[in-house]
Amino acid sequence: MVRPLADDPARFVDDALDGFVDLYADQVRRVPGGVVRATPAPASEVAVVVGGGSGHYPAFCGLVGPGYAHGAVVGNVFTSPSTADAVSVGAAAAGDAGVLLLTGNYAGDVMNFTLARDELRSRGIPAEFLVVTDDVASAPADEAHRRRGIAGDHVVFKVAGAAAAEGLSFDEVVAAARHANDRTRTLGVAFDGCTLPGAEQPLFTVPEGTVGLGVGIHGEPGIGEMPACTASELAALLVERLLSEKPTDAGPRVGVVLNGLGRTKYEELFVLWRAVRPLLDAAGLQAVQPDVGELVTSLDMSGCSLTLVWLDDDLERWWCAPAHTPAYRRGQVGVTGTTATPPSAPAAERTESATTTPSQDAARVLDPTDAAEAQVVVAALARVREVLTELEPELGRLDAVAGDGDHGRGMLRGAGAAADAAAAAADAGHGAVACLRDAGRAWADRAGGTSGVLWGAGIGAVAHALAARPVADPSARVAAAARAGVAAVVTLGGAKQGDKTMVDAAEPFAAALEQAAGAGQAPAAAWDAALEAARTAAQATADLRPRLGRARPLAERSVGTPDPGAVSFAAIVAAVRSTVVPEGEETS
Repeated sequence: MVRPLADDPARFVDDALDGFVDLYADQVRRVPGGVVRATPAPASEVAVVVGGGSGHYPAFCGLVGPGYAHGAVVGNVFTSPSTADAVSVGAAAAGDAGVLLLTGNYAGDVMNFTLARDELRSRGIPAEFLVVTDDVASAPADEAHRRRGIAGDHVVFKVAGAAAAEGLSFDEVVAAARHANDRTRTLGVAFDGCTLPGAEQPLFTVPEGTVGLGVGIHGEPGIGEMPACTASELAALLVERLLSEKPTDAGPRVGVVLNGLGRTKYEELFVLWRAVRPLLDAAGLQAVQPDVGELVTSLDMSGCSLTLVWLDDDLERWWCAPAHTPAYRRGQVGVTGTTATPPSAPAAERTESATTTPSQDAARVLDPTDAAEAQVVVAALARVREVLTELEPELGRLDAVAGDGDHGRGMLRGAGAAADAAAAAADAGHGAVACLRDAGRAWADRAGGTSGVLWGAGIGAVAHALAARPVADPSARVAAAARAGVAAVVTLGGAKQGDKTMVDAAEPFAAALEQAAGAGQAPAAAWDAALEAARTAAQATADLRPRLGRARPLAERSVGTPDPGAVSFAAIVAAVRSTVVPEGEETS
């Protein structure tokens, strides 16, 4: 097996970004959370900021430059960037005309970038957020809003960047991106899976003699399988499937993207294009400036995708407009986009996000009880980190069944940041509530992705409940805080019991705590009952089909395997129980 080249897999993204920025210092500069253009666009130009997890190069950082994106938010491999990172890059890229945030349609991206849009607006920056939904395999046409964004990202990003460069208003640039997305369709296939940095095995394999049909770009296996075929047979399948979704008012001119997913190289794509072109001609379509190459990859996945965007006059003008980025060139850009600027500060000189520093607005410890509770929070989060370190491989295995296999790594990043933030707050003399508040912010910032933003929100809500609703009875106090945390997760994520998410374990946990508190049970007994409910519910998710998130398109594969989010939730509350209510103790 070929493993990705890395020194420390945990630093793979940071190390890659350091090398990228050093190579292209005349075109991009690093800011917290990603990169922006080295030479800013005019302040009157709408800023287009794209983003998502790493592993897709040249998307997303390689597409920053005149005629294309103004900035890129860079998350960990196959993991949504955090809200804080999206806000940082959006604010750095924005001029006076506002900023349009664009990502693929993945739950973590949707949550984090929606929150980032709202935060930018609160700062007085006009902001909008749109998702790309081009993957025809991931949902039927009448549920197009649920489709993933894959190589069609390139089309929508390019159109938005060109419309912005043309000097259009904020509303017009948003409308251009939305219009491009509505007329873009993609279908992808895989010949073999990809391998995460540091992993011993690929996320999935394709059975001998078959091709994975309908793959995503996060290491997901295909929606189905078909027999291996020739380039001409594959071309016929891809073209036929996309033509079946031709917009009703479409004309004959199409933009085309034949995209390599990482290990299917240019000569193979040229062979495939040789078969695709006559099929388009036979269908009466005229291919306008087709792009053939690697544009939206999936690490080292062996596979490819075909994208069609049905053009009208405006879309064709933007599709053909000049662009100049580190990884994508079209025509001659009429601006000075390559003025040399000093490279960004070395990695050692950059600080982590401000969310890892103690809360400046938190009240100082006022009594020994508050100080003692702060130490309990610190100990609990340290134990959570230990447990997730042990569980990381298993969580990754569970997640790889119908997802991208990064759940364990992301949870460990979040827990580690939370533990460090809580310890820093306690060392600075803050109490339990401030420790939890900082821990939630740090978890969301460092973990990114769906689980990161949800755990950040849940921990933050627990802190707020403990501060706002002091309850004398320990069991009732914990139950109220747990209910607040679960409610925050449900509100932000939109999941309910039966959707096969962490909520399936979290809801029974909170309900059991409430029931035990209502019955007057001591904290240890209440925790034990709630923990048993969470563990039982987590294992029962094996019988469910996911109805939300990245696993939804591969729902059948998921049956028989418990949800990794539910499993990690049960493991975390078990770790907390062992420190908050040690074995044998009946009081808090």
